[in-house]
Amino acid sequence: MTPKILAEPNNLWWFVPAAATIALLYFLSPILAPFLFAAILAYIANPLVSRLERYRVRRALGALLLLLVLVGMLGLLFLILLPLFIKEVSLLSERLPGLLGRLNDNLAPWMKAHFDVELQFDLAALKSLVHENLQGTDGIGMKLLASLKIGGLAVIGFLVNLLLVPVVLFYLLRDWNPLLARIDGLLPRRWHAQVSGVASEIDAVLAEFLRGQLAVMLLMSVLYVLGLWLAGLEFALPIGIITGMLVFVPYVGMLTGLLLATLVALMQFPGANGVIPVWIVFGVGQALEGMLVTPLLVGKRIGLHPVAVIFALLAFGQIFGFFGVLLALPASAALLVGLRHLHRHYLASNLYRK
Repeated sequence: MTPKILAEPNNLWWFVPAAATIALLYFLSPILAPFLFAAILAYIANPLVSRLERYRVRRALGALLLLLVLVGMLGLLFLILLPLFIKEVSLLSERLPGLLGRLNDNLAPWMKAHFDVELQFDLAALKSLVHENLQGTDGIGMKLLASLKIGGLAVIGFLVNLLLVPVVLFYLLRDWNPLLARIDGLLPRRWHAQVSGVASEIDAVLAEFLRGQLAVMLLMSVLYVLGLWLAGLEFALPIGIITGMLVFVPYVGMLTGLLLATLVALMQFPGANGVIPVWIVFGVGQALEGMLVTPLLVGKRIGLHPVAVIFALLAFGQIFGFFGVLLALPASAALLVGLRHLHRHYLASNLYRK
């Protein structure tokens, strides 16, 4: 709400439903994640369904077609990443003892000479641990089955939430315009112009952020996969995709991908020279993202500082769990619009001028 609305004494009763809504969100947060995730996807995908509707495709059919495309893309991504993940874990179990052996031979003497620190890895214990837990895909499968038995209810809950997302997404896409019309009809007429203006500004910010950030994630995934493949890294595809999908959190995606790629490079290449091209890929990727890709596709209209983004993710995640992680950035972008209005109201007030 705008400062003018909040300043009217007779309108303070709006704080009661607002506080009740926040409390309800807090207590229902464990079950709200699939609904919020579906709402975010619907918000992003609604222009595509509307465009299909302009080509005389019924909205329900357009929503169904888009849903099938999204499910197909996620299924294809899962089929690509799962075998690579299993293969990577198997190779890790084979190569990790050799890597630690080289560290014992090279790093341990250097640490002793320069820092007087004893550093030794127990290779026998490590080989036994790897053999018992990670050796081959059969061992991985048994561990996964055991974890399913232990946390069966949690897995069932996760699957139910996962199945809820496409169902809720379909109905939201189908009924998007009537839902907005109902919300618009509930607004008090004397506030309608002000609230609609703020809502339009929030919509512009969220649209630019969410759709632009999605484009950044897809483009950076392609760039990191291509760069790591040219560097000769065996697991360029999964590491590149993971890095690209995490770029919405400033620096976290790059650092996560850099750590994974460095570990794989150390196990793959005999010397440290094989790690240097991997580091170059991430350096170039970070520079392109910060100076070209994000300014071009997202722009500076949102104005969320990287520290504010990280704080929002941690704060909302702490309060609302996974639901809060989904809510953090859209809520922060919307809050930023409100703060801009408050800032303009403060500069025009007597408190600032006198």
